[in-house]
Amino acid sequence: MLGAIVGSFLATLVVRWPAGRGLGGRSACDGCGRTLTAIELVPLVSAAVQRWRCRSCGAAIDPRHGLIEAGCALIGVTAGVAVAGPEAMAGAMFGWLLLTLAALDVAVLWLPDRLTGTLAVAGLATGALGVWPPIEDRLIGGVAGFGVLWLIAAAYRRIRGRTGMGGGDPKLLGAIGLWLGWRMLPAVLLLASLIGVGLVLAARMSGRTVSRETAMPFGALMAVAAYPAWLVMIGAVG
Repeated sequence: MLGAIVGSFLATLVVRWPAGRGLGGRSACDGCGRTLTAIELVPLVSAAVQRWRCRSCGAAIDPRHGLIEAGCALIGVTAGVAVAGPEAMAGAMFGWLLLTLAALDVAVLWLPDRLTGTLAVAGLATGALGVWPPIEDRLIGGVAGFGVLWLIAAAYRRIRGRTGMGGGDPKLLGAIGLWLGWRMLPAVLLLASLIGVGLVLAARMSGRTVSRETAMPFGALMAVAAYPAWLVMIGAVG
């Protein structure tokens, strides 16, 4: 339940932030601007009852609301199943922030520094409170995660004479390292790369053109890979 509630806010952030819209004020329909009532704001349930349309103007509700709410609910369930107590809440928070970053990267190829910074600070805070892995492993992971991708991006830019990786990707892997420690970073990069290759193959098989100029939201792929890596790590510790 908490995941779905958090997801409702995060979905609003994902929809409004790239458009330059503020997050304050009452929730309103994106189509007609009517202020929504409390009964229309129950995560997942209200939109499903309304068949994913506004009751007043009939405008379609952005599907990202339902997808992110459902994703956050699933993350909450899996975190609670994997581990109990404060570790479960920490893992859920990790997953919720990753999902938000992934959604923004897929939508507009943007990894906001404020959100990545929040992920990094939360990783340091949970480590300082004694949540596994140890803070030393997290610090090494943060430096190694940022450094590896920054060096790759710098080498590509020097050799090819153009930018091949966004500046937010090294920061995101550094933040992930502050959560997972350095030992899990190779697995995260491998899984993210395999997912990327799979998406490219699927696109080509469907007839879409994919070239070296096609932008790929690698940050989203790392985010998708990082949460299962946390589940595996916590399961191994348990």
